[in-house]
Amino acid sequence: MENQQITITHTEIYRFSIPMEPFTIATGTLSHAQNVFIRVHTDAGFYGVGECSAFPMIVGETQDTCLIMAREFARLWKGKDALDIEARLGELHSFTAGNTTIKSAFDNALFDIAAKNAGLPLYQFLGGEKRIVESDITIGIAGHHTMALKALDFKASGANILKVKLGKNAVEDVERIKQIREAVGPGMKIRIDANQGWTFNEAVFALQSIAQYDIEFCEQPIRTWYDDRVPELMQLSPVKIMADESVYNHHDARKQINAGACHYINIKMAKSGGIYEAKRIHDVAASYGIPCMMGGMLESRIALSAKLHFVYASPNIRFYDMDTCKLGHLVDPCVGGAIYDGYHLTIDDAPGIGADADEAFLADCERFTI
Repeated sequence: MENQQITITHTEIYRFSIPMEPFTIATGTLSHAQNVFIRVHTDAGFYGVGECSAFPMIVGETQDTCLIMAREFARLWKGKDALDIEARLGELHSFTAGNTTIKSAFDNALFDIAAKNAGLPLYQFLGGEKRIVESDITIGIAGHHTMALKALDFKASGANILKVKLGKNAVEDVERIKQIREAVGPGMKIRIDANQGWTFNEAVFALQSIAQYDIEFCEQPIRTWYDDRVPELMQLSPVKIMADESVYNHHDARKQINAGACHYINIKMAKSGGIYEAKRIHDVAASYGIPCMMGGMLESRIALSAKLHFVYASPNIRFYDMDTCKLGHLVDPCVGGAIYDGYHLTIDDAPGIGADADEAFLADCERFTI
């Protein structure tokens, strides 16, 4: 077994567009999840799957750039050993800086192959165990009355944790939170995400004003280019601060933590480039006692399944923003995989990631084979 090798024979790449109800955050509105799905085929008779979700206004990649880079990546890997995960990912990083969204799909496919080869569900391959995972549910930016009604709908559906998108207008944002808290009462947890939407002064005003409404934390209140001012903001804010766009990799995590610029960190596959680097972020944060959240873009249940396996193997992930499939996806293109029981997530013990794309959905997707 020591010298076992599984050779990558070819890779299938799909334009994986999932129709959605329009979804608005501080940086834009989307009507389709701009995803890419891949299958990395091997000479062992099985393939690994990966999915990523391009969010251009955050990560700077579009579905089209992902599709182009995917073809480059597939060429780099052809004929190589799928089980040498570090070497394969190293080739992608040597080839291009960034492009973390599409890198995450390739990373996930390697972990899927490795776990399938070991005959284990991915979380067991990663040394994890199952635990209770309850996701929040996100309210997109709208008028405060609309957002309050949405919050009531979610409460009625059994949600216990709301994530509220803010960052358009600080004064209105305070009113949004006031109305939501008054609507749902004291029982629900409310966390907020400004998506870099506020100036420093707006952030101070908003965070001081909304603290009275019992806010769990605020994600990324100001633009990343003001990271040096976040320690000052944390001194002035009664609400805890979570780094999101400020942390892509474990070096970012180390810098933000050492600077005293976050209480928490949001890990996303589209930022970290997949599980390998996500684990390094997790471990750095854990060593400093900084809890993490598992976040996402607009992935289907395929990537969600990979994230759930990673969460099971990552005890320092304490918050779960894993509602991407509940945010108005009008089609579910996934077979197998993680399932929602209300807002709780579970998955069976199939080998690997345990999820795949529906062949009927793939039949209508543009496809490339390298």
